[in-house]
Amino acid sequence: MSIIKAIIMAGGKGTRLRPLTCSLPKPMVPILNKPVMEYTAQLLKKYNIDDVAVTTAYLPELITEYFEEGQRWDMNISYYLEDVPLGTGGSVRNAEEYIKEPFLVISGDALTDLNIDNAIDYHRTKGSKVTLVLKKEAVPIEYGVVITNEAGKIVRFLEKPSWGEVFSNTVNTGIYIIEPEVMEYYKKGDSFDFSKDLFPKLLQDGVPMYGYVTEDYWCDIGDLNSYKQTQFDILDGKVNLELDANEITKGVWLGEGSKIHEKTVINPPVYIGKNSLVDTCRIGPHTIISDNCDIKRDAVVKRSIIWKDSHIGEETHFTGAVACNRVHINKRVNVFENAAIGEESTLLDGVMVKPDIKIWPHKLVDENTVVNKNLIWGSKASKTVFGYRDISGHMNIDITPEFAMGLGSSFSAISKGGAIVVSDDASNAAFLIKSSIITGIHASGGQVIEVPDSILAMNRFAVKYHQADGGVHIRTDNADKNKIYIEFIDNNGANISRNKEREIENLMNRGDFERCNADKLKQKVSIENFSSIFIKQGLKLLEHKDALKRKNFKIAISSNSLKHLKLAKDYLNELGCSINYEKYEGIKPLKKQLSYLSNQIKLGKAEFGVLISDNGEDMIIVDEKGRSIEKEDYLLLTSLIAMKSKTEKIVLPYIVPNIFEKMAKSYNVEVIRTKSNPSSIMHEMLKNWNTNTEFPLQYTLNYNAIWGIGLILDLLVSSNSRICNLVDEFPEYYYLKEEIPCDWKDKGRVIKDLIEENKDQSIELFEGVKINDDRGWTLILPDHEKPLFKIYTEGFSQEYAQELSVSFSKKVMDLLTLT
Repeated sequence: MSIIKAIIMAGGKGTRLRPLTCSLPKPMVPILNKPVMEYTAQLLKKYNIDDVAVTTAYLPELITEYFEEGQRWDMNISYYLEDVPLGTGGSVRNAEEYIKEPFLVISGDALTDLNIDNAIDYHRTKGSKVTLVLKKEAVPIEYGVVITNEAGKIVRFLEKPSWGEVFSNTVNTGIYIIEPEVMEYYKKGDSFDFSKDLFPKLLQDGVPMYGYVTEDYWCDIGDLNSYKQTQFDILDGKVNLELDANEITKGVWLGEGSKIHEKTVINPPVYIGKNSLVDTCRIGPHTIISDNCDIKRDAVVKRSIIWKDSHIGEETHFTGAVACNRVHINKRVNVFENAAIGEESTLLDGVMVKPDIKIWPHKLVDENTVVNKNLIWGSKASKTVFGYRDISGHMNIDITPEFAMGLGSSFSAISKGGAIVVSDDASNAAFLIKSSIITGIHASGGQVIEVPDSILAMNRFAVKYHQADGGVHIRTDNADKNKIYIEFIDNNGANISRNKEREIENLMNRGDFERCNADKLKQKVSIENFSSIFIKQGLKLLEHKDALKRKNFKIAISSNSLKHLKLAKDYLNELGCSINYEKYEGIKPLKKQLSYLSNQIKLGKAEFGVLISDNGEDMIIVDEKGRSIEKEDYLLLTSLIAMKSKTEKIVLPYIVPNIFEKMAKSYNVEVIRTKSNPSSIMHEMLKNWNTNTEFPLQYTLNYNAIWGIGLILDLLVSSNSRICNLVDEFPEYYYLKEEIPCDWKDKGRVIKDLIEENKDQSIELFEGVKINDDRGWTLILPDHEKPLFKIYTEGFSQEYAQELSVSFSKKVMDLLTLT
């Protein structure tokens, strides 16, 4: 059986594979000595699919020159060039002559041994209009996740989800069997994607689409690791295909004309192409050496891939790396794990290339040089740099000046060269990294507004105050002065979205930052003593300043940040408050700080206490009765204050108790739930808020502790109330949180199993898996930064909450034990 025609999508640039793809389109990247797309063509031929269209975009002549019209494979190949990007669907729609009958779409830059006949049988048996070939992936967040019902019918698509959205571990392989009528949704020349545009429309219209889950091999060659692993898998016999070489002994393939010295030590599996010379050295395991290579005496090559016409010198160690065509590596060179050397580069004697380094084509590295940053025309690149809300790491280890300069250039690029507020906490480490970020912004033609000796809340305010396009704040950890935190702010004063984070990560990974000429460089504007403007603006927010001064509140404050203590004291002194705070050296544990605040209240030296977090956003309040108001209780307090202040809406993270809704209903206030990451919460709070210097009340109470204290005092004066009175209004609720360690690879599988096991229950899939029953609810959410599950439970009684928490914690642990 066969489908008459197929379309190979071959327009990929392969930016994440650079420098391998600097002069090659992604489908032409070699896998065991021949282009990856050739394996696709051979697979189609194996299943009698002879009539093939190829859609091209990047360096198309290299594809057409190699494959010509398909004569070598006894196939008929036609080409369709995208002059402008049309998307995956648009490029296929452009091949109009090939979509008049059922057809197969397959990627030219992924490797698979898919049984196409079985997939076609499935498509026809189901009466499907579109069948997606799916594959189970342990860590699915870099792919499009597809959710199907028991019958295999597709019910939902998720494009590169966060861990909170991973409801299945079956991912879209980009292989489709399509009936021609569904392509009529668009016209030839339209730009659209299959997964983002066409498939969601078909799903909305009820067009039958099915997912065929294959057990056959499939790997998307998206980055250097997957590029290497695919070839290692072939050598390990995990892929059903034949190699173009003789297997001279088990696990050792040797091409025609190649010679291996009799004293060479080979640890299989190893592949050596044609006409290569291997002297007395050590090779393998998992080594691929292409045609016309020369490996000299006492060299060590293992877990590496060496392209054609390359030279590895005497006593050189080449481990876990890739060398492109015509690379010349001299004597005693060390190239370490996950490095990549671009074509026609030369490394002279004694060079050391550190792990993960990329050297662009045509580079010359002098003798005894240690290459510890990418040699492109910029600095270091990395695949994923953002955590839950920021970038963090240790100075000169995780976060180097070169890395920071790349961050500055990347953020400037996505900010279109606009004005960026850059601030720091005046520590030595933060100053170093700030200077590098500013250099990167300037180098890309951006404008810098510097706010030295600052806090994060000041940066957010400064972005609004100066109407900047974004902001960057750098601070050090109070307990570890070598640890750096970098937060990126958008033009509304909120943390940038995950999409913007990915844009920065992609630019950092590629490393090809834009650079400007000298006449385009912009002068830095430095704003000294911006804290005075910050305090004045905080005072303007208050409606009852005179009454506050007459009241003369006595407040105890504590923080591990002396900067936050000083700012809070200066701000509250302007309101006539008497401030007590403890002067101490170093870091004080949370319990001791809370104990200090409680003692101040008991001794009558303070009416209530405030503990300000290291980042200056979060607060713990100790009320007049000595009760600590933190986390969910603090959010409940700030929500109550917002409701009493006649706000129209409150924004709540999805994970918090439902009791908030009941309280909001009594105040006739709308509740908007959002995902639990800080960026999503901030963006929802700031939606449709257009003033240049102010922020919504709920936002300020949760993300600006210093101004927040003033707003709480303002409410207390206006209502002649106390904090303990507000706390006494809290409704009773029963809420528990647990954490279950896991392996990263188990996250998607466990979530999918939980959905399947509870399919007959009331479940929600907004973020993680939320399961409702007559005792309450439980939310199981994979953590974004750590290998663990977070389990949130709210019960209608303490007993019910405990039952649910124990039950689902055990369920997750049981699922984790399954192989």
